[in-house]
Amino acid sequence: MPLVTSDTQGRRHRRIEKKSFAAPQATEGGTFIDLKGAAIMCELYSKQDTLALRERHIGPSCKIFFAADPIKIMRAQGQYMFDEKGERYLDCINNVAHVGHCHPEVVKAAAKQMELLNTNSRFLHDNIIEFAKRLTATLPQELSVCYFTNSGSEANDLALRLARQFRGHQDVITLDHAYHGHLSSLIEISPYKFQKGKDVKRESVHVAPAPDTYRGKYREDHEDPSTAYADEVKKIIEEAHSSGRKIAAFIAESMQSCGGQIIPPAGYFQKVAEHIHKAGGVFIADEVQVGFGRVGRYFWSFQMYGEDFVPDIVTMGKPMGNGHPISCVVTTKEIAEAFSSSGMEYFNTYGGNPVSCAVGLAVLDVIEKENLQGNAVRVGTYLMELLSEQKSKHPLIGDIRGVGLFIGIDLVKDREKRTPATAEAQHIIYEMKGKGVLLSADGPHRNVLKIKPPMCFTEDDAKFMVDHLDGILTVLEEAMDSKSGTVFSENTAYRTKMPKEIQVELPNLSATEAREIPRGKRNGVCSDQQALISKRLKT
Repeated sequence: MPLVTSDTQGRRHRRIEKKSFAAPQATEGGTFIDLKGAAIMCELYSKQDTLALRERHIGPSCKIFFAADPIKIMRAQGQYMFDEKGERYLDCINNVAHVGHCHPEVVKAAAKQMELLNTNSRFLHDNIIEFAKRLTATLPQELSVCYFTNSGSEANDLALRLARQFRGHQDVITLDHAYHGHLSSLIEISPYKFQKGKDVKRESVHVAPAPDTYRGKYREDHEDPSTAYADEVKKIIEEAHSSGRKIAAFIAESMQSCGGQIIPPAGYFQKVAEHIHKAGGVFIADEVQVGFGRVGRYFWSFQMYGEDFVPDIVTMGKPMGNGHPISCVVTTKEIAEAFSSSGMEYFNTYGGNPVSCAVGLAVLDVIEKENLQGNAVRVGTYLMELLSEQKSKHPLIGDIRGVGLFIGIDLVKDREKRTPATAEAQHIIYEMKGKGVLLSADGPHRNVLKIKPPMCFTEDDAKFMVDHLDGILTVLEEAMDSKSGTVFSENTAYRTKMPKEIQVELPNLSATEAREIPRGKRNGVCSDQQALISKRLKT
């Protein structure tokens, strides 16, 4: 366990053995730096105070992971995250920290450029040119023009503007359960969001069935699911035209993430692109979550569908800066010139700034130097093998699907009916958290365990994760088969009756209770703020 010491003022410091990034098997607590060069963690508030202050000052719609029993993360390294007690968690869900949390080469590149210059991209600078050159070198030749932005949402919003300006069309076809960002223009084309809220689908937005061959309209036993799903898009186009509407774009993630780790059948995107182009629209490939080598054999996920499929616009974000806010839209010269012909200058204050581009270049360097695509192939294949063994053992696992380090585990109550095991999935992710493994569940029924870890994820990590999953599934299935009655209900995933050995004790802490819990001593070097913090909490 980490060593905790106190200074003369009562401040608590947590020290542990120092480990390098190249050896991420750190002892509990990871690396912190003290005044002599060793490491220190500074915790401004106790966990209870952090929860109370978050409820007071952060919007209630801003949710956190493991809301019933959240963890307070203080630092991270490689594929590991550490809480305020120094407990280590294996991160299986953070596709933002693409090359590993706090990779030293990325941190170094950011700091070095920040010492020299950071300004907007209307000044001439080499970094934005070099980054654009390096990015386009990974793409088909037609995709040669870059627009730098700051988030995946910004990138997708700009992609819609490009598509609509291209031929003056306005309508967009999106996939069911899709999510493309939090801006108003993107909520409108994200059924994952607008179907859950009070928003009404706009007349200019058309929703095509997700090309899901496991639980979708056309399944794996269909003779030609790719054509069948593509024909659904064709039908939407025809109906729109009959109403006098014109299609500007079809947008889709190359593999649906929030939709439940869905991988379209071979040939689907080619057929859709053909229909869209005949209608005068463009194809937008959203690579915000699945790009930069995550699938292993290809740098971009759309490339795995064949050389004869080239999107008109590609958007990218999340992993692009390894946690630094940077994103990009890449398109053809023809579409870029049509956008310019509107006479409106495109200006983005921070998009493509020198620091962001230095970070992005460092990420590309690390992917190449550490052969992270090769690692995604090797570890991803091994993980799929382990999970396939679990599927043969556990009836709760209905389907295992994935490529590289993008994998989904579809949990079901009944394999024949494919009934989503929603509550069971929630139980499992909390149990896994208790074992030091961070997973999340998504999909339309929130029953798909999604695995998309940092790309430095190892075979040992895969084995560690699957071993714990095996144990949890074993206990859970035994409980479900026992005479103890119903284990789960949809609305009470953690409070229902189950055998004592698998009960999950999760706090039900109200804001008032959180504020009334006595605050422990701060684990940090910020004791001069403690009196002020206490005063603020009481006002």
